[in-house]
Amino acid sequence: VIQGCDASILISTKPGSRELAEKEAEEGFDTVHKAKALVESKCPGAVSCSDILAIAARDFVHLAGGPYYQVKKGRWDGKFSKSTTVANNIPRANSTVDELLNLFASKGLSLQDMVVLSGAHTIGFAHCKQFVGRLYNYRGTKRPDPEMDPRLLKALRMSCPQFGGGAGVVAPFDVTTPFLFDHAYYGNLEGKLGLLASDQGLALDPRTGPVVRLLGKDKERFFEWFAVAMEKMGSVGVKRGRRHGERRRDCTVHVS
Repeated sequence: VIQGCDASILISTKPGSRELAEKEAEEGFDTVHKAKALVESKCPGAVSCSDILAIAARDFVHLAGGPYYQVKKGRWDGKFSKSTTVANNIPRANSTVDELLNLFASKGLSLQDMVVLSGAHTIGFAHCKQFVGRLYNYRGTKRPDPEMDPRLLKALRMSCPQFGGGAGVVAPFDVTTPFLFDHAYYGNLEGKLGLLASDQGLALDPRTGPVVRLLGKDKERFFEWFAVAMEKMGSVGVKRGRRHGERRRDCTVHVS
């Protein structure tokens, strides 16, 4: 994740350590741990946590209706995992297009890759805190984001009050087909139905808007480009050999 697809996101914080691991900044990897346990019972020490994580992501996309693509294997697991490195290495809910382009470029990913990978928001949910600013006080204006459909604004305000509530409430990134991996995400952005400011900005920016419009009309192209972009992202910061990585039996614990 931070240094590439090396499963560092699965490492647990060491007991008593003041340095939190990456996963403390995110939630939920039970499925990967269960898959790893099953693989270890059949082929001990043969498959890295990194490869299992990459394969699990592919299978989840496919089971939700998305493309089935080949996953390159042979990664080793990374040794570095700190929560303090997360914020500056992943897209934020209020990231500008410039910030997104710079972040993805730092990983060797293009503008097209960025827009295509953002399409993963065709499934999934966000907590109120990630978008509540758009509903009441967008960028300090004390008004809602004018680039949000009024019907969506009204519905989200009912679930997410400005103060004192909604901590456990989530809303789907894709308000039209939230459980289906399709290209509706892009059509939503054109209709001002993006949940996050970072998503909606893709439709508004003259550099990324044409890609949004193209993918909104062409599901097959989105699936094709998504598979290619996932392969590229899966090759970022790959660890090979003991000098740079390890093969963990338990994905939550370093080998040494």
